[in-house]
Amino acid sequence: MASGTSRDVLGRGLWVLGRAIREQPRIFAVAVAGSVLFGLMVIASAAVVGAVVGEVVVPAIARGSVAGGTLALAAAALFGISVLRVVGIFGRRLGAGYMQYRMQAAYRRRVTRRYLDLPLSWHHRNATGTLLSNANSDVEAAWYPIAPLPFAVGTVVMLVGAVVSLFLTDWALALVGLFVFPALFALNVVYSRRMAPRQARAQRLRAEVSGIAHESFDGALVVKTMGREAQETDRFASRAGELRDALISVGRLRGVFDPMLETLPSLGTLAVLVVGAIRLQQGAITVTELVSVAFLFTVLAFPVRAIGWVLAELPRSVAGWDRVRRVLDATGEVPYGEVVLDPAAPTPATLAFRDVHFGYEPAEAHLPGVEVLGEVTFTVPAGKTVALVGPTGAGKSTITSLAVRLVDPRAGTVTLDGVDVRDLTAASLAANVALVAQVPFVFDDTVRANITLDRPGIGDEEAWAALRLAEADGFVAALPDGLDTMVGERGTSLSGGQRQRLTLARALAGRPRLLVLDDATSAVDPRVEAAILAGLRAPADRPSFGPERRQAARRPNHGRAAPASILVVAYRRATIALADEVIYVEQGRVIARGTHADLLATVPGYADLVSAYEQAEQEREQTHPYDEVNPPLTSGLEVEVDR
Repeated sequence: MASGTSRDVLGRGLWVLGRAIREQPRIFAVAVAGSVLFGLMVIASAAVVGAVVGEVVVPAIARGSVAGGTLALAAAALFGISVLRVVGIFGRRLGAGYMQYRMQAAYRRRVTRRYLDLPLSWHHRNATGTLLSNANSDVEAAWYPIAPLPFAVGTVVMLVGAVVSLFLTDWALALVGLFVFPALFALNVVYSRRMAPRQARAQRLRAEVSGIAHESFDGALVVKTMGREAQETDRFASRAGELRDALISVGRLRGVFDPMLETLPSLGTLAVLVVGAIRLQQGAITVTELVSVAFLFTVLAFPVRAIGWVLAELPRSVAGWDRVRRVLDATGEVPYGEVVLDPAAPTPATLAFRDVHFGYEPAEAHLPGVEVLGEVTFTVPAGKTVALVGPTGAGKSTITSLAVRLVDPRAGTVTLDGVDVRDLTAASLAANVALVAQVPFVFDDTVRANITLDRPGIGDEEAWAALRLAEADGFVAALPDGLDTMVGERGTSLSGGQRQRLTLARALAGRPRLLVLDDATSAVDPRVEAAILAGLRAPADRPSFGPERRQAARRPNHGRAAPASILVVAYRRATIALADEVIYVEQGRVIARGTHADLLATVPGYADLVSAYEQAEQEREQTHPYDEVNPPLTSGLEVEVDR
């Protein structure tokens, strides 16, 4: 059921708060204890004030003098109560704040952990802006009512104590309290139900505004080069205007109910004075009792608002929790096995596809799925390089995703050293296999941090060795701070080719036994690309740059003759020619396999495709000499998305 419905928002909101209490019972107990102490001291202060007025002030006025001892005793009583109230406020606020922030931190971690567990197909169906909103504003909204919750619980205790005190004082005054207090609660319930759909809509629009902003900023290059600044601004302004109107609607409702919630206790105080004056004339109560009751109604006006604060935030809490729970309850995570391969094995790994079928699930249940691969069978022998070649949409990127188990096949098996990758532990798979994707991702951190990723056993020596293999040690050594150079968000201070070589070095630093390159050197100069692949096949002891780095760079790659078996998606003739075997795929099926020369001679489709790639590359270099600062989008024929 949608979170904006008014019928169940109260019950569901209380359930969300109950979950927080179950998860943090001790902290909640401390906060409630402080709030109850505060509430009891409020009632006690009303009794003391009444006694001071009735037993000290009125007699003093009648006598024309004040007894010093009596006055000192009254002051001491009020001071003691004030100190205990301060202790109660401190305990309540400290406990409530600590509980709220602990819950928010815990659920941010859970949501983020869930994001990492869910498959890429789930992420493809959810906008990045929405996911950011789930982990941030939705988590905050879900647990926002925790802050006033202990105060509200303490207020309930205080109200019960106040009603008991009223009945012990006078039944007529108690009836006034029995009318005012339930009326306050009923008004808060109505307020909560009216607020529910408004808060739910505002929370949804927050995510949409975040999503549009993320798209615009992330796609700033496209927006600017295509001249879409005005259109993107209008799109954002339109949705931001909807959010503004939704928040104004929330504020308008608060503007209606807040004065009512403020006025009702004041009307109760006025009623107490009227009824109390009549009862005082009748001799049913004393001045002390009348002042105590009137003062009690006055000081209750603010604490009672705490109940309203909780109820007012419940709709937003429910809306936020529904969005958070959608992530936590999402299914489709990839289960891992228990088999462990030794990442330090002296030989590269063997990758094998056996009759693999794969298709993407339909967006809607009644629609047919999209078949991408069928009957794919091939092997990447240990220490060998196999190139995947095929037209756009042939399924090459899907094959690389299957090789590193970003997705699982519908049928058939993908094995690593004879073990089904589904039977491997996550750690074992990550330690033995590395993927360098088409689009390089660089963190807003130092070069060192981007290469090591805080992985154990990868220090500066290993980082420079990996940079050397990726033909990246030269430009890194030339950076102002070397490995300590900050590269900016997504590596904006680096060229496209430099980013690709940096991500390649990141993969190599982990010493994988199988390296999967999904067109990972498309932005690199062809001569540099050839040197990289040649180095990966048989790394030589080439020097690096700088006296301190040269020693590390000259060391072999941990004694391994070849760093890994290599599966590479390629389109350049020079790259393909370096492969021990070429797998030619069309429409998700292996059409032919063999050496580059054999396929050129026997497969017309392969020959035509390679020639087209080569011609496109030559035309590009003639019209736009290669420049890594503004790298090409491969050949123009090989821009492939997820297939």
